[in-house]
Amino acid sequence: VQLQASGGGLVQTGDSLRLSCAASERTFRNYAKAWFRQAPGKERAFVAAITWGGGATRVEASVKDRFTISEDNAKNTVYLQMTSLKPEDTALYYCAAQCLGGADTQIDNYAVWGQGTQVTVSS
Repeated sequence: VQLQASGGGLVQTGDSLRLSCAASERTFRNYAKAWFRQAPGKERAFVAAITWGGGATRVEASVKDRFTISEDNAKNTVYLQMTSLKPEDTALYYCAAQCLGGADTQIDNYAVWGQGTQVTVSS
């Protein structure tokens, strides 16, 4: 399966964005999906994940009240809804997937990665 992330852009503090990650195959429904982000000069970090089948989600504590992960299996797409954006949310956002996986926070547990979409939040 191949992933294509989109939806990033330049926004102002307090704005909202919805990132999308579309998969190339219908078998995407059998994958756990996740979002990670990498800010300049920092390591890639976990943001949110959803188990295969959509039974459970996990969101990183610092964004839990502002970010939501969801999926639409009919569209082979996973979303990251981001609200009340802050300058510290500026990063390159990556989607990732793992066949029959859980809502895992570890980068190494995801075998499939998209190319990233840039989110820049101005103050």
